[in-house]
Amino acid sequence: MSSLTDLRAADSESPDAERRGRLDRLLSLIERAGNALPNPIVLFAALFVLLGLLSTALALGGVSVAVPGTHDTKPVTGLFTGDGVRWLVENLIPNFATFPPIGAVLTLIMVVGLAERTGLLETVMRATLARVPRAVLPYAVALVASQAHMMSDVGAIVLPPLAALAFKSAGRHPVAGLIGGFACVTAGYAAGFTVGSLDALYIGITQQAASVLPAAQGLHIHLLINYFFTASTSIVLALLGGFLISRVLEPRLGTYESADGAPAEQVTLTPVQRRGLLATALVVVLYLGGVLALWLPPGAPLRGEGGAFVPSPVLTGIVPVLFGAFLLAGLTYGFAVKRLTSTEDVVSAVTESVKTMSGYIVMMFVAAQVIALFNWSNVGVLLAVKAAALFGSVGVTGFWAIVAFVLLASCLNLFIVSGSALWSLVGPVFIPAFMLMGMSPALSQAAFRIGDSATGAITPMNPYLLLVLAMVREYEPEARLGTLISRLAIFVVPFLAVWLLILGLFYGFDLPLGPGAHITLR
Repeated sequence: MSSLTDLRAADSESPDAERRGRLDRLLSLIERAGNALPNPIVLFAALFVLLGLLSTALALGGVSVAVPGTHDTKPVTGLFTGDGVRWLVENLIPNFATFPPIGAVLTLIMVVGLAERTGLLETVMRATLARVPRAVLPYAVALVASQAHMMSDVGAIVLPPLAALAFKSAGRHPVAGLIGGFACVTAGYAAGFTVGSLDALYIGITQQAASVLPAAQGLHIHLLINYFFTASTSIVLALLGGFLISRVLEPRLGTYESADGAPAEQVTLTPVQRRGLLATALVVVLYLGGVLALWLPPGAPLRGEGGAFVPSPVLTGIVPVLFGAFLLAGLTYGFAVKRLTSTEDVVSAVTESVKTMSGYIVMMFVAAQVIALFNWSNVGVLLAVKAAALFGSVGVTGFWAIVAFVLLASCLNLFIVSGSALWSLVGPVFIPAFMLMGMSPALSQAAFRIGDSATGAITPMNPYLLLVLAMVREYEPEARLGTLISRLAIFVVPFLAVWLLILGLFYGFDLPLGPGAHITLR
């Protein structure tokens, strides 16, 4: 049996084979370059040391930076000095303990993991795809895929085989559903009208990065600052994804004929699953009704200062609100379908969910030190000022600066597939830089969401790419990695272009990206 990564020699006489050969060489180059990168934890540790050396050299050179928005000039302070060592000893633990993404992400991952382990999230996917008309099926798959970040990486594992099964049941090519589902999960990963741990991860880093400038004071940076943008984008990307699956990808695959001639398994729910889903929906609707009752009426306790809707405790406390929704949903469904039978089962499911985040916690420990050093040493402000000046000197300002940032993030995403790692690397520089150009942190974060999504489907560094190849080989035993990525590449440029077009419309018409989150600083 051939391995997942073997690539047969191309026929030099065939133009198609020659193109595949060039593609394979490009993919091999990306793979070698990505493999040469250290583990993100090591990468951040090396960056911390490098930043320490740089800050110390600048401090010894007497470098200072004028803080934009104030009349203050702050000297760069060095890590490897007496003050720096004292700062590190006193703040190593607080840097980590107060790092915003940690609490929010772990809080949500406990209950999202509970919902996933009880089978609720997979059942919701099945219910969405069951009995969908044949012509609408590609669009339904793309719509569900554009919400999959709510499930974290589980969406890339669960949705593609379900989509293949749904396509096969409808008499369509299962590989189109499988590849299309995976492409829409990854290329549209940061879209969606659902909210999950990814949003908590982004916003925590955004808050820390923006805090280096006085302009951040008074900004309401909350979990939903990109909600209007991501919700509208997910609808458009679903239409685009469905079109690409049905009109571009599937025709290239030809007619599918089952090898064994066995009837296709139906994507249906059992009576127990249907009852569990109905009970869960009822409980969640009642819960959200209670939240609205505490927020909407005049004088309600969850109104903001002066009775405002925005800002209000509902937005600043959206993580606890979501925690309650996922907790009730997971418990209701789990006990309804007998996946949970005791409190011990609940504790075990939640504990296992947190265990999967052990690598993330270690990475965030080191990332927290890097971002804290950026802030304390004033190197972050210095780099932001220099970056803003560089953009201005080359004439790249306004939305074109955002486009340049998206393209940069898309290229880096080929090698650093961890969104948290990449945002921790580029956020502390570009968020303040764009703030100096009058653009809000919400806009910077929205731009990063595009770059962190668009190219994720085609990078060999994506850990789920080979898993999808194995799934494809169940239908096409001779499928190769280069062939798979060439099919996935169909989605990359259209998705990137549409992502940018929608962001351009928000920018051009000065539309809020989320509740109280404007394009410019106000």
